[in-house]
Amino acid sequence: MIRKASIMKVYTDSFEEYKKRHDELWPEMEKMLKDHGAHNYSIFLDEVTGTLFAYVVIESEEKWDQVAESPICQKWWAYMKDIMETNEDNSPVSKELQEVFYLE
Repeated sequence: MIRKASIMKVYTDSFEEYKKRHDELWPEMEKMLKDHGAHNYSIFLDEVTGTLFAYVVIESEEKWDQVAESPICQKWWAYMKDIMETNEDNSPVSKELQEVFYLE
């Protein structure tokens, strides 16, 4: 299993909406993530800066890389683009973080 972490930004006036949309995560989005090997997916919010910290355990980089190409992920990105920083293709502006410590 591979641990991955990244940061993104949600607009400061959209915290509640961001949480609401994830509380109501589409069943097909959840299924797609699990089908692509995602486990223990968590997103945390820093309310001062609007920074989101995402953490997920994946089965393989290859399967995880396919998530972005799935139609449901493309639909999700379009749905989320109005409340967070996004790229031209609607994907979240995201920075992958390097793991420097792990304690099991």
